[in-house]
Amino acid sequence: MKYLFIFNDSPHGDQRAYNGLRLAVSLSRKAKIRVFLLGDGVICGLSGFTPAHANYNPQEMLRAISGTGAAIAACGACMEARGISPESLISEVRRSSLDELVEWTEEAEKVISF
Repeated sequence: MKYLFIFNDSPHGDQRAYNGLRLAVSLSRKAKIRVFLLGDGVICGLSGFTPAHANYNPQEMLRAISGTGAAIAACGACMEARGISPESLISEVRRSSLDELVEWTEEAEKVISF
């Protein structure tokens, strides 16, 4: 089965992104997934963060997902609105567009949004 995870929230504040990333990491070991960072979700892909809690590092979770062969993309317009350059993302995340999100959504059998 093909899954698409869409992350809309920042990894800081509540635990929505954290719990979604936990699920995505676990599911990526068993199924084909893709991850799209949208809105404040693009912050999940920023490099250089040192989290307050060692167990919660969204960048390391994205690296684990990428290590299973999953594609991870971030909305370019959302990045621009937040002053985030493609170079400031971890290497496993690439700048993308809503056109690609549409394509991924059409190809997915399940879409999960956090």
